[in-house]
Amino acid sequence: MSFLARPEVRGSFGVVASTHWIGSAVGFGALERGGNAFDAAVAAGFALQVVEPHLNGPGGEVPILGLPAGAERPFVLCGQGVAPAAATPERFAALGLKLVPGTGHLPAVVPGAFDAWMLLLRDHGRLELRDVLAPAIDLAERGFPLVHRAAASIHAIAEHFRAHWTESAAVWLPGGAAPAPGALMRTPGIGATWRRILAEAEAASGGREARIEAARRAWREGFVAEAVDRFLREPLTDATGRRDAGLLTGEDMARWEAGYEAPISARFGGTEVFKTGPWGQGAALLQALGMLAEDRIGEMDPLGPERVHLTVEAMKLALADRDAWLADPEFADVPLGDLLSPAYLATRRAAIGEAASLDLRPGAPGGRDPGPALAALMALAGSEGPAGLGGGEPTFADLPEVEGDTVHLDVVDREGNMVSATPSGGWLQSSPAVPGLGFSLSTRGQMFWLDPRLPNVIAPGKRPRTTLTPTLATREGRPWLAVGTPGGDQQDQWIGAVLLRLMRGPAAGLQAAIEAPLFHTAHYVASFYPRAFRPGRVMLEGRFPAATVAALRERGHDVQVMEDWSIGRVCAAGVMRDGTLRAGASPRFGQAQAVGR
Repeated sequence: MSFLARPEVRGSFGVVASTHWIGSAVGFGALERGGNAFDAAVAAGFALQVVEPHLNGPGGEVPILGLPAGAERPFVLCGQGVAPAAATPERFAALGLKLVPGTGHLPAVVPGAFDAWMLLLRDHGRLELRDVLAPAIDLAERGFPLVHRAAASIHAIAEHFRAHWTESAAVWLPGGAAPAPGALMRTPGIGATWRRILAEAEAASGGREARIEAARRAWREGFVAEAVDRFLREPLTDATGRRDAGLLTGEDMARWEAGYEAPISARFGGTEVFKTGPWGQGAALLQALGMLAEDRIGEMDPLGPERVHLTVEAMKLALADRDAWLADPEFADVPLGDLLSPAYLATRRAAIGEAASLDLRPGAPGGRDPGPALAALMALAGSEGPAGLGGGEPTFADLPEVEGDTVHLDVVDREGNMVSATPSGGWLQSSPAVPGLGFSLSTRGQMFWLDPRLPNVIAPGKRPRTTLTPTLATREGRPWLAVGTPGGDQQDQWIGAVLLRLMRGPAAGLQAAIEAPLFHTAHYVASFYPRAFRPGRVMLEGRFPAATVAALRERGHDVQVMEDWSIGRVCAAGVMRDGTLRAGASPRFGQAQAVGR
């Protein structure tokens, strides 16, 4: 039996996997107190906002996939907030910008996570609001151990906090100094915000649902929205190196609410994989899996050059289609049916050759012309370099490269409920803390384009085409797997690698599939400011054989060998054929943990 760095957790009561051991413990605690998988997800989600503040926060967003016990198909709960009413291409052009900045006030969108978690709790959970908020409040007030990468994020931006974002300095520089890794960190301002929401909720007349609705009002229309509105009127330094006020207002927050919608999906034999709609990037994974459906992936060496080459080239084509065609379907004509059709995917598979392609190659679904979108992408990619503050997730260039930049959680309970969620945004290093609230806002607006030739062009009330991409899968119509990872543009590549190992072989347990060496391509126009494009780049963990690296280079891939355990932070939870629950979590970076019994 091969060595595993983490155990594969199995049981019959419930399992939780998340990107931080405290989040998993909090989620499982909710199950122990009589909650179901949805209660556990909400409790874990709020805890993760505290303990991984460089990767998500109360002012962020979350897409959620949920499969209630006995349901045939999952629901999507969209907690991705929208662009402000004042956010138009013309407004940014008047500021002399070609891209939406990655930091500061300008890229702020409506913070959607809170309302989404409240809807999930109201409609599918059974615990009280106090029950799911209490652990997170305790963590914020009593303290939590600051993980190494959070400390590195604070250290890298400390001088900027002192000079420009003084409210952030008050939150993240206790005693005026950047905290050390492992230090006990407290964020009492966040705890106080939640306590005030809870007090207003519990003062409302009526039962459990009325209390949750009162909490939603306090966030969307009450003191939280008022504090955000006041703060964003004050100009602050952002990624452009200039001082700008924000576009987001309290009215924008009051106008928007989280909502339910149907997922998109594709079948691969007896397995059906479900993703969010085309406002997320999940269709790219379905495309890549569809391109590889007829290949004998399972018979190939899992660490060999042929399997890596085919997977990378399929993802290149899928990600090119992502950028040319995917966007909020309420604002763009997304050819989703054509993109996922077997005939179209067969033409895309035929475009994969023996050598690496160095071109960006969106296709022509339904005969549509990809030329205008391609021209816009190539004109804008990397066109606006950072001015002191950098790009990406996290969005500062002087941070070490982090191949994991949000959080993720999966839960399955003994009743058969299953949930997968990928919270993100509100990064402490990308947006100033809001006075009186203690947390930062989402800068997800940087994912919009300003060129009307692209479907993801910014517009009032529009969702940015996000990289956040939780996954649910069923087998023969029964719940099978909830899986996801941090990682921005790489998320679906790492999820896809794990799914292929489980679906196509060689045979592997869940934890073994997560721990096996990972790889990804950077051959796409990045979704985050300043929109880098690295043609042909492939990153592999150092555990791949030297012969694989050499063979890929011979095929024309620009291979970068990374540290042995440095790519991906996949978490997953599922149900085995005999009904046993199981969960696994990546050992990379020493944070993720699966728990259960």
